[in-house]
Amino acid sequence: MKIIHCADVHLDSRMLRHLSKEQAKERRNEILNTFGQMVTYAAKNDVAAIIIAGDLFDTSMISVTTRNYVRDLIVNNPKIEFYYLQGNHDIDNFLINLQEIPANLKLFDRKWTGYNVAGSDKVVISGVELSEKNHKDVYDSLSLDINKYNIVVLHGKAMPTKAVDDYESIGLDKLKNKSIDYLALGHYHSYSEEQLDSRGVYCYSGCLEGRGFDECGEHGFVLIDVDEKKMTSRRKLIDIAERNIYSVDIDATGCYTTSDVIQKITKALDDMKISGKSLVRIVIKGEVSLKTEINIDLIEKNFAHSFYVFKVEDKTKTLINYEEFMFDETLKGEFVRNVLKAPDIAEEDKPKIIRYGIQALTGEEI
Repeated sequence: MKIIHCADVHLDSRMLRHLSKEQAKERRNEILNTFGQMVTYAAKNDVAAIIIAGDLFDTSMISVTTRNYVRDLIVNNPKIEFYYLQGNHDIDNFLINLQEIPANLKLFDRKWTGYNVAGSDKVVISGVELSEKNHKDVYDSLSLDINKYNIVVLHGKAMPTKAVDDYESIGLDKLKNKSIDYLALGHYHSYSEEQLDSRGVYCYSGCLEGRGFDECGEHGFVLIDVDEKKMTSRRKLIDIAERNIYSVDIDATGCYTTSDVIQKITKALDDMKISGKSLVRIVIKGEVSLKTEINIDLIEKNFAHSFYVFKVEDKTKTLINYEEFMFDETLKGEFVRNVLKAPDIAEEDKPKIIRYGIQALTGEEI
């Protein structure tokens, strides 16, 4: 039996931090389409069930297009069972606006609910939506059949030991030796799988599509292939994302001009073979001299037409011999001494302020 585990789709997310208004609209449609592509994959590959482990939507404001598209995907694929557990971003607006709940849409609430998958008497999916009222008691009330292949669905922050007052935390210690074979989690946006106990694993599927530079790497859904005779499973991440997101560190040590930095960036991107459809952030690091000029705007302009999004951050450290300026009677010397004495400027910020200040005093554009 094949089962898909996905989570944190965040449909209708605004995504305006790194994108233009037009790009954000395009990305919202792409993510909605990726969700549809996942369902198409399920239909073509005899997947019996799709688990959505929370945060299918991003806010309570769900567009009519998104609501209708998701509903139609469910209704038009009656052979696939959809197991939808709401996360901290999900509001009941989607369910409330449905005239009736489709027969193949299975829901969870604040008490444990279990389902036999596709009529199987061997594979069971159980889940509960965590809240401030139930989060302390749900572990003791979980009861599973040791002879079944048990999938448990939760949305929250997996921790070795549960945080007493945090209802979003999931205490892994309280789920050990509970006959769980696969703990399907949502909340964290990167894929990971770890051993829960001698019998089972816990897994974050990650999000279907990265939305920002804190969500780099492969994204998609987990395909679980359950052997109902052996009561075991094989699992793999299916990368289905329309676009990939990269954050690339560039060491500018030894560079003196913007052209030097551009050459290093070009080589790094060529080596990585990054697609032009990607979102790319360059983080310039390393130690540079006071005379080094790095024009961020020029670098971004140089690569802007090669990628969907291209951003640059300057996190270099400036090496300054302050003794050269202690008795310098020029305006540069006075400026350096004033910055060094300024109590309201953080010590780690002073080298970069001095570097930019001296560049401005010498007539360079900052």
